[in-house]
Amino acid sequence: MSTSDTVTAVTEITATTARCFVPYPEVPVPALPVGPLSDLRLAVKDIFDVAGFPTGCGNPHMLALSGIKTVSAPSVTALLQAGARFVGKTYTDELAFSMNGKNAHFGTPRNGGAPTRIPGGSSSGSASAVSNGLADVALGTDTGGSVRAPASHCGLIGLRPTHARVSLKGCMDLAPSFDTCGWFARDIDTFARVGDVLLGADSCPLPDEASALPQILVAADVLALLAPHVQAVFAQTLERLSDLTGPLPPVKTATPSFESLYWAFRHIQGYEAWQAHGATIRRHDLQLGPGVAERFAWSSQITSQQMEEHSTLRHRFTEDFLNLLGNDRVIVLPSMPDIAPLLTDTEQSLEDYRNQAIRMLCLSGLSGCPQISLPVMQLDGAPFGFSLIGPRGSDRSLIRLSRKLIDALA
Repeated sequence: MSTSDTVTAVTEITATTARCFVPYPEVPVPALPVGPLSDLRLAVKDIFDVAGFPTGCGNPHMLALSGIKTVSAPSVTALLQAGARFVGKTYTDELAFSMNGKNAHFGTPRNGGAPTRIPGGSSSGSASAVSNGLADVALGTDTGGSVRAPASHCGLIGLRPTHARVSLKGCMDLAPSFDTCGWFARDIDTFARVGDVLLGADSCPLPDEASALPQILVAADVLALLAPHVQAVFAQTLERLSDLTGPLPPVKTATPSFESLYWAFRHIQGYEAWQAHGATIRRHDLQLGPGVAERFAWSSQITSQQMEEHSTLRHRFTEDFLNLLGNDRVIVLPSMPDIAPLLTDTEQSLEDYRNQAIRMLCLSGLSGCPQISLPVMQLDGAPFGFSLIGPRGSDRSLIRLSRKLIDALA
């Protein structure tokens, strides 16, 4: 064996070293032998039902309560029927109510794009499987950022689709008015092939002639929230795209303010999460890890009156945001406030980062608009996502536009 072979053998990442797959006993999961995805390995976040497996939801009590599922979630079935080969269920943050990827019960999946940093969550195992080359595509969910955050942190393409565009039947609820089914891939060709299977036709297609682009706007008020070094790398990326896009107008996205939107998102998400899981948490005394326990405790105190007040604000914001996008505009912004925090950062530091992230991630969450994160930026050698938000129903158009931007930056 040569020296280079020895190095490869020592550094090769396996399912064990990546810590991304739940170690369930192997069960055959049939897939069609020929189809548009027949060369792809599929991993599935462990809040989706897969026939022959339990659905553990990142918590030992939920795993014990699950039983073996007899029917797979429709989104999983669609990919299997397109020929994708199932390779395992992946870890999730506990009850999908976190954004850092550190599960107190089952550990932290390895970030294949920056191994000393958190993978992001709650779709942590799915992002880990793809970023470590152990799957070609992986299903995740995005309620408050659970696809977009790990996509940015691990150097992947990840989409939060238009709300309700991809089925979540057979998937654990967190906050149903925010929950979406997304996925990860390393390259845009693979990503688009999965989109062809899951998305159907756009109800709001964006301009797509050879020489035409939709009008692209810059979320100037989001940038103002971020540190100067983050603003600088984003500005450099826009400069590299300028031959394709031309000058990009700055716009204000958050009405009435980021602070108001942050609290609207937190209250609505918390209220819905407690409705979904509160009875189970109390009945079985679920032992929840740091951060998750505190979020559920806070959520249990939200009143229906608070929910109504914040829902009214959400409705006003959504009207403004949809008017800003119209039918042919796209907003660009960084996917996250910064690169992934270090694995050694404190729980308080991670919570502060999460709260900062929610202020920018809630734009598409509250409005129901699609947002795609692209792995085209770096800071300090770590991946950093570049995002596009489009009108509701423009998901496949966003993927096509993303291909043009990626090609322009190559």
